[in-house]
Amino acid sequence: MATAVVTQSQDPSQPQYDVKLFNRWTFEDVQVNDISLSDYIGVQAAKNATYVPHTAGRYSVKRFRKAQCPIVERLTNSLMMHGRNNGKKLMAVRIVKHAMEIIHLLTDQNPIQVIVDAVINSGPREDATRIGSAGVVRRQAVDISPLRRVNQAIYLLTTGARESAFRNIKTIAECLADELINAAKGSSNSYAIKKKDEIERVAKANR
Repeated sequence: MATAVVTQSQDPSQPQYDVKLFNRWTFEDVQVNDISLSDYIGVQAAKNATYVPHTAGRYSVKRFRKAQCPIVERLTNSLMMHGRNNGKKLMAVRIVKHAMEIIHLLTDQNPIQVIVDAVINSGPREDATRIGSAGVVRRQAVDISPLRRVNQAIYLLTTGARESAFRNIKTIAECLADELINAAKGSSNSYAIKKKDEIERVAKANR
């Protein structure tokens, strides 16, 4: 993991971390607007700043440790799905890098902030689980924990990008950029937002 180099700023009480993702995007001004997810979306400049989304961290060793993984790396790892893509981290990193450049061109915002907003908007807050008693199975609405909200959001975002890129002239980087921008806006053109609304609608019907 890249170590943060602290440079002297005008205000000596505020250290400046000059580690930038892909040497372009800063973690300094990224805000997590949902207080319940602030501990589970890793974008702190002091802890999660990296040059590339590959820390080689052992996040699966302990339960809940993946919450400490930088959010951009979690998005990158989630792109390595469906057997033919397993282990192709370089390909996933390249896709994320291109998608971030497209996001910056289209929105003129920090792409890390767009990713954070997309994750916050795409995580369902309520789900329906199966409860069985005496052979009778019924569905019951339950609240979703913050970590599972982040997990679900990342899964839905990458699944939406993968499905829209399949048999499409657009590259997966373009599809991922579109998916993230739409999800950050809360637009129903996003696969993740549609799925989230569907999950919450089923849960509401089973309260």
